[in-house]
Amino acid sequence: MGLQHTYQGIRVLDLSENIAGPLACMIMADLGADVIKIERAVGGDSTRQLPPQREGTGTVFSTVNRNKRSVALDLATRQGRDAVLRLARDVDVVVESFRPGVAERLGLGFDDVTAVNDRVIYCSISAFGRGRLGHDRPGYDALVQAFTGIMSLTGDPDGRPARTAPSLVDISTGMWAGMSIMAALANRPRQDGPVRLESTLIDSGLFMMCHQIIGLVAADFHPQRLGSAAPSTAPYQEFPTSDGSIMVAAATNRLFQKLCSAMEAEELVDDPRFATVTDRVHHREDLTTELEKVFVTQSSGYWLARIAAAGVPVGPVHSLEEALAHPLTKERALVVDDPAAAQVRLPLDQDRDLPLVSPPPLGQHTEDILREAGFAPEEIRALVSAENTLP
Repeated sequence: MGLQHTYQGIRVLDLSENIAGPLACMIMADLGADVIKIERAVGGDSTRQLPPQREGTGTVFSTVNRNKRSVALDLATRQGRDAVLRLARDVDVVVESFRPGVAERLGLGFDDVTAVNDRVIYCSISAFGRGRLGHDRPGYDALVQAFTGIMSLTGDPDGRPARTAPSLVDISTGMWAGMSIMAALANRPRQDGPVRLESTLIDSGLFMMCHQIIGLVAADFHPQRLGSAAPSTAPYQEFPTSDGSIMVAAATNRLFQKLCSAMEAEELVDDPRFATVTDRVHHREDLTTELEKVFVTQSSGYWLARIAAAGVPVGPVHSLEEALAHPLTKERALVVDDPAAAQVRLPLDQDRDLPLVSPPPLGQHTEDILREAGFAPEEIRALVSAENTLP
């Protein structure tokens, strides 16, 4: 039995939207859990409408909502709330990502859910937490990247702060929430009563800065924006060539010597400014200038072959299209590039032939799930009536 069956028999109620919460739930779904996604009756998860879209559905939504079943309900009505609580009676996990306090106002907070299910694992996801200072603070990935210092250290030294292209804070928060849920499930035999979990974007953002934080508080090292370079060693950065650029990672003295030999620039090894890693970090700008003079004389392909042959870590700087087309990417089979069902698999050791079920249309499973939960036909008709469905 593969990893895809790990959580078979576990049922998750997904009340979240955007990226972090849906990703946490999709991880569980990919590992076998039955994930029921509750969406607003009109419009659904807001990422459904975001561009770019495929067949009218935002690709952001598609990325983090596969292998789920969709139920469309109006949570602002008593009937919608009561329906969710009835569904919550028979689930193992509830995940919500409302702004702190909203779930309680809707009647779907921790106390409301545990009143009908005293063994539930209830995970709340928010930007800054439910404490006094973070409670009312709105937050998205970019705002948290800015708040936690990530943006201040991203970009070129003489440029403006930059957001990372991937939604790193959202994605990492979803991963941490998923791991928290897994830990709670593993602890269930020893746990008496419900479990309340909280995952926040601010915690994830600060944790991703752990090296820089410890360097600051323990060694009084104040990091600066370095573009592609690393603060602790050099040369460890992107260099321009005659027709593009390459990434070089000569992190040790031995690798630096090999690099200089491959570049026929042995005089740099004897230069006292570059004698040790510390010296090279202190004289980074001078070293970069000297290396760039040589790199721009030849093509990327020339340097990739020559430096790799010398045993120095080096690689191309790909566009996304180039990365996807590379044979190594194909070998890993992480990307399902069928236009009709394009998905990126979890980076887990799963059965690569296992089909990934595309994200459901809004409300596709509403009637089925309500029927499974014991709702009478007239109750189902009321919940899926005109005012509770898409126009």
